[in-house]
Amino acid sequence: MSPGLAGALAGFSPGLPLAVAFSGGADSTALLLACADKWPGQVHAFHVHHGLQAAADDFERQCQQVCATHGVPLHVCRVDARPAPGQSPEDAARRARYGAFEALALATIDSTAIKDIALAQHADDQSETLLLALSRGAGLPGLSAMPAHWQRAGLHYHRPLLAVPGAELRAWLQQRGQTWVEDPTNGQLRYTRNRIRAELLPAWQAVFPQFRSTLARSAGHAAEAQGLLQELAEQDLAQTGVPPRLAALQRLSRARQANALRHWLRSSFDAAPSAAQLAELLRQIAACTTRGHRIRIKVASGFVERRGPVLHWYNP
Repeated sequence: MSPGLAGALAGFSPGLPLAVAFSGGADSTALLLACADKWPGQVHAFHVHHGLQAAADDFERQCQQVCATHGVPLHVCRVDARPAPGQSPEDAARRARYGAFEALALATIDSTAIKDIALAQHADDQSETLLLALSRGAGLPGLSAMPAHWQRAGLHYHRPLLAVPGAELRAWLQQRGQTWVEDPTNGQLRYTRNRIRAELLPAWQAVFPQFRSTLARSAGHAAEAQGLLQELAEQDLAQTGVPPRLAALQRLSRARQANALRHWLRSSFDAAPSAAQLAELLRQIAACTTRGHRIRIKVASGFVERRGPVLHWYNP
């Protein structure tokens, strides 16, 4: 096993049995085989068939072949990941993917439930995520890039490879004689992430050879700061109530109002307001000085509106 991959797995202690999100690509193939080597008989493969590409059936066949060869149980979930009107394709695919993971985890329960799922994003993916966030003018949540561990719907998600370069994973697979499939969309430079991967990262590599660890350190600083803002938001929402009361919000500074509202929308509804939407909501809150003042503002896929003394979010 390569030094970086060996080090990553040495510090990885998930609950067992473990599921690996397996696309059939190089990164998830390396993670699946490394985990299966470390915990034989304790690893399952979860494959999500998004149905968005003609090559999706080829991905599934590759997964079947790899899992059959290495004796890893494969569980497949087919989803409809087409975006709803006004929804980004990335958000639609993300929601469909995590919904599939939850369904697969429930479906594979026997004497011991699967509660831990490993994802194969690596150091290059982390750098791409941070640079993409910078290009979009993201705040601290975006600049924090991808967390190494988090919980969702009772499941523990892990990214053990965030310090391992993608080239190292491919080199290890080649040494083993292991094949993988390439997503045909990875070479399409109309996607910003692909242009960052193909054009920007090689330039960073030439000028700053240690850029992966440097960017990861910056993302870690942002994540630490975001954690403090989350603690402050939870304290402020404990005072304003959930849903938040207008009068209590108005006693906070504008920055603390924005922080509390972002956290309320994200934690309660998985809704992320744009900068323009949040600015308009804050303007309306400041102007709301009479009982008859109405508030109804588009936020993410739904609306925030005033109902008596409190704010509510709903998706019509």
